[in-house]
Amino acid sequence: MKLLTIPKDQYEDYRLDVIFDGYKWDPQFLDNNTIARHVLVLSKQEHQELKSLTESLSKETIEAETIINQNLNLTKKLGLSRKIKKDIKNMTNYDPHLHIRLMRYDFHPVVQGGWALSEVNSDVPGGFAEASLMPQIASKYFPSHTFTVHSFGERMGEAVKEKVRRGGRIMMVHCTSYSDDRQVMQFLGDQLKASGYDIIYGAADHLKFENTQAMSILDNHEGKIDGIIRFTPLEWLIDIKPKHWGGYFNTLTPSCNHPIAEFAQSKQFPLIWDDLAQVGVDLPTWKKLLPETVTVREAKGKEGFIYKPVWGRVGEGITIKEACRGDEYDKIMKDVRRHPKRYIAQKKFESKALIDDENKPYHVCLGAYSINGKGAGYYARISESPRIDSHAQDIPVLVEGE
Repeated sequence: MKLLTIPKDQYEDYRLDVIFDGYKWDPQFLDNNTIARHVLVLSKQEHQELKSLTESLSKETIEAETIINQNLNLTKKLGLSRKIKKDIKNMTNYDPHLHIRLMRYDFHPVVQGGWALSEVNSDVPGGFAEASLMPQIASKYFPSHTFTVHSFGERMGEAVKEKVRRGGRIMMVHCTSYSDDRQVMQFLGDQLKASGYDIIYGAADHLKFENTQAMSILDNHEGKIDGIIRFTPLEWLIDIKPKHWGGYFNTLTPSCNHPIAEFAQSKQFPLIWDDLAQVGVDLPTWKKLLPETVTVREAKGKEGFIYKPVWGRVGEGITIKEACRGDEYDKIMKDVRRHPKRYIAQKKFESKALIDDENKPYHVCLGAYSINGKGAGYYARISESPRIDSHAQDIPVLVEGE
């Protein structure tokens, strides 16, 4: 794994290409540019290793969530909201062969060698265009190199064709007032439209469900829906309060992702591993890669643990002290003490920084996608800080070619 730098005199052209040709409509976070000056290059061996690990993790996760769905008493330690607990009882008709199961596993190189896994983005992982178009755009700026591009978009398009009838209507469910959500949906929607699908962009409350069939109630787009691609996190839907919320849990309309994804989305998922083992589900790859994870109470007084929000996203609210800004660390720790059930404690791993050609260190979070259990490309971010959060930059991932 190594970093290559976009030539300085070509970076602005590259950045504009990514914005206008790569659906990167929000290239800033506050005053920070989020388009990296680098590309991340994996060796063939690293790619094969990550692909194998990702597929093993996916197999284990899918097996676990199937068993959890059949034994809902196992969910007691997951920190699910009261409303979700009520509605997951309706998932008795869940068929994994009907839906598209999309996940992204976040890997980090560590100083002792190998990888640490920080989490799985199980419910609604993003980064679709960055994992599809950005590598294609970046490779053109290195004409003397030969790379292999593993496009997430191509794999996702193939999965949709397997589950949704050709020419069918697909609703891209997202928070319609946010451009960063729309860019994700627009990229995938344009790609699927080019494959002959009828694409509708709507919010969660633009669907109703009749006899487990999804129906659009969006003006001028009323009628049967053949597929749902949801980018609104399930726990956010509780606040949105769509009238037909419960229909998402037992719909037979092919969905990506079905609400069953919420089981592994909880960072308290490791707290039920012993319970899963008692019903015959072992998770050897998870146990190998994920640092020890315990409750806040169990970690009290112990050295080497950091705290993470149970439902946190984008690396926010994590107590890596050297990565916190201003009084952020003290504020998070105060909240941990006041609301310990909202956090988990995880053994801290030591991220291995990659050094660029200017001898500057960067930390990497390499997200590896799986779709229906198969490896499906990469979405990566880099940061000068060991905590990869909203201040990090998006970086294309390329694999060394022949």
